[in-house]
Amino acid sequence: MKTIGLIGGMSWESTLLYYQTLNREVARRLGGLHSARVLMHSLDFEEVVRGQRAGDWDALAALLRQAAEGLAAAGADCLLICTNTMHKIAAQVAGEGLPPLLHIADVTGTAIRARGLRRVALLGTRYTMEQPFYADHLARLGVECIVPPEDERAEVHRIIFDELCRGQVLPASRQKLQLIVAGLTARGAEGVVLGCTELPLILAEDDVALPLFDTTTLHALAAVDFALHGAQPALAAA
Repeated sequence: MKTIGLIGGMSWESTLLYYQTLNREVARRLGGLHSARVLMHSLDFEEVVRGQRAGDWDALAALLRQAAEGLAAAGADCLLICTNTMHKIAAQVAGEGLPPLLHIADVTGTAIRARGLRRVALLGTRYTMEQPFYADHLARLGVECIVPPEDERAEVHRIIFDELCRGQVLPASRQKLQLIVAGLTARGAEGVVLGCTELPLILAEDDVALPLFDTTTLHALAAVDFALHGAQPALAAA
């Protein structure tokens, strides 16, 4: 079994989901008391959030690159950035001499195309919804993203940072997210991408009428595939 390297803590609430999913899936596949071989560098999320607000992505890339190098030196065979937003700088974190970085949007796009879908609603932080890095990545895989209007984007962002990252899962916020998804469905969305690794804490398949793509689980399962079989995501043709 290969060793999975997690760059986590963004927030630790969703990194916990990664760790849980990795271990449960390895146990399911191998049986007995098997668990995943995992190395983790858990960052101070407040430091990351300050960098995001300041738009200092170069400094954040250096921070995550340092974490990646540390995980590689400790023996990680692959790397995961345990957040969608920070994949904005994925190319700067990955690089020559480091283990392969499993990109969350590659895994997500492949899952969407496997369902035969081409147009999805994208929910996430305002960085993920408003900046082009994520939608452009999915577009290269033949998937179009639609996002909520500005006021609803602000509300999704608030729910993530003010509630989910603090361990608060409120029914009223779930209802707001369901209404936002309903509006995107009316605009032609065929599925819903939970493009923030905290969103699976509050939305599940039974909560929406469309196919739901839980990026946290998809990413973790791809890491298990790599750890057990050396398999990297097979990208769907556009």
